[in-house]
Amino acid sequence: MSNSKSKEMKLHTKVGDRVMVTSGRDKGKIGNVKKVDSKNGEVLVEGVNLVTKAQKANPMAGVQGGLVKQEAFMDSSKVMVYCPSCEKATRVKHEVKDGKKIRVCKKCNESLDV
Repeated sequence: MSNSKSKEMKLHTKVGDRVMVTSGRDKGKIGNVKKVDSKNGEVLVEGVNLVTKAQKANPMAGVQGGLVKQEAFMDSSKVMVYCPSCEKATRVKHEVKDGKKIRVCKKCNESLDV
């Protein structure tokens, strides 16, 4: 049984990371992470996982009705961090340098944190 406290997940991605989608209809696409939902383990990637929503018109606010395409959250397990130096999707390794914990590319050992 679940208790009332919500647990947050530790994710391998952060806001601003460049990621590659590894599965689903957008497999192979590359985009930047816009939002991270650590409670549900989901990420919002720019230009990926587009869904069509029906928008109701609101003349008072000047909003026109119709069908609107927008990005939806996707599970963080479907994306991998894209290393800018070796230009490949990679897993993340954690190292401690100068007393700081940083993320490092598993393939080329370059730092992913700027």
